[in-house]
Amino acid sequence: MASSFQLQTSRLVLRQPKENDVEAIFERIASDQEVTRFVGWARHTSKDDTKAFLEISRSEWHKWPAGPLLIESRETGVLLGSSGLAYETAYRASTGYVLARDSWGRGFASEALRAVAAFADELGLSRLYALCHVRHAASIRVLERCGFEFEGTLRNHLIFPNMGDPAPQDVRCYSAVRGADRGSR
Repeated sequence: MASSFQLQTSRLVLRQPKENDVEAIFERIASDQEVTRFVGWARHTSKDDTKAFLEISRSEWHKWPAGPLLIESRETGVLLGSSGLAYETAYRASTGYVLARDSWGRGFASEALRAVAAFADELGLSRLYALCHVRHAASIRVLERCGFEFEGTLRNHLIFPNMGDPAPQDVRCYSAVRGADRGSR
């Protein structure tokens, strides 16, 4: 995919991260303790951490048909969060989303997730899934609202480095399987 790749919804632009996004990613998302509480990556403590994310992003987009995406307001261009696809095989990828605090509760996560899921369909992915901490009620509602099916709880499956507990935590697994009934998705 070209570095200018983007998806658009009625209110959002989802696009590939670029070098000049370091400051916005760091300030709005990656260094915020509340925003990063339920993510599976360590909170960024310096802009070097964010630059490393951009390098990983570039690598993913080079290796696969898609990778991380930034979520921006179509109206203002302000960074609202991130999402994307994390390929595991040519037919299976995971997804997720993280939003800046001032973007919570406004339907942006659902709008972005629906766009990413539709893109996954266009790419021919057979399986798209998301993992969610068992106590992250807001994300559980978003996944269910977007037609992802609850498959089960994976016990002691993932470390959430920003929660202050080094032990693996339980996660809920949700999926969207190509050809299956996906409800409102």
